[in-house]
Amino acid sequence: MIVLHHLEHSRSQRIIWLLEELGVEYDIQRYERDKETYLAPASLKKIHPLGKSPVITDGDKTIAESGLIVEYLIRRYGRERLMPSEDSDDYWDYLYWMHYAEGSLMPLMVMSLIFTRIETAPVPFFVKPIAKGIVNKVRAGFIRPNIDTHMQHIENHLNGRQWFVGEQLSGADIQMIFPLEAALNRGVDGSRYPNIQRFVNQVHGLDHYKTALQKGGPYAYA
Repeated sequence: MIVLHHLEHSRSQRIIWLLEELGVEYDIQRYERDKETYLAPASLKKIHPLGKSPVITDGDKTIAESGLIVEYLIRRYGRERLMPSEDSDDYWDYLYWMHYAEGSLMPLMVMSLIFTRIETAPVPFFVKPIAKGIVNKVRAGFIRPNIDTHMQHIENHLNGRQWFVGEQLSGADIQMIFPLEAALNRGVDGSRYPNIQRFVNQVHGLDHYKTALQKGGPYAYA
């Protein structure tokens, strides 16, 4: 039995969606974030040394990292679905988006979140203007321009495409949904990127995605 170690409001929500798409039996072990730090609980370190989610166990295997989990589940249980053939023209494009989601896009989302936390953290009144000035400078000079560049890159790619790769839903779409949800949730204006907004709305309308939301519990991004 596959067990997903699922942290609320996290990347692991997309793994539930994938499991629903695959139609395999699985169980969810739920974890709540620390109310003060918003980090994963220490109990997750009993499953994997880094104490991060998602993590799955499948028999004697323990697998971490979203991209690897998606690859493993599709290759083991996909029955030739949810990924292009390795000898097709789409295969390398598929791998690109699989790696891009966490390697290029998510670091910007995490940085944006961290600077929001810095801006809202309780500090002495005489420090607050300095902290706010630093936050605004980093946002204006680095975070926002880079997010805009990445959003436009994705927007251009999705122009005329229903899915990220080929004609059908694939692991690339499952990998990409979380950073795009996070971007729209953290201030990216969807009206500037209609193809991205259309893609996210399309995913949110899928029956398996809706079922995954019901099973996953608290999730702030959908």
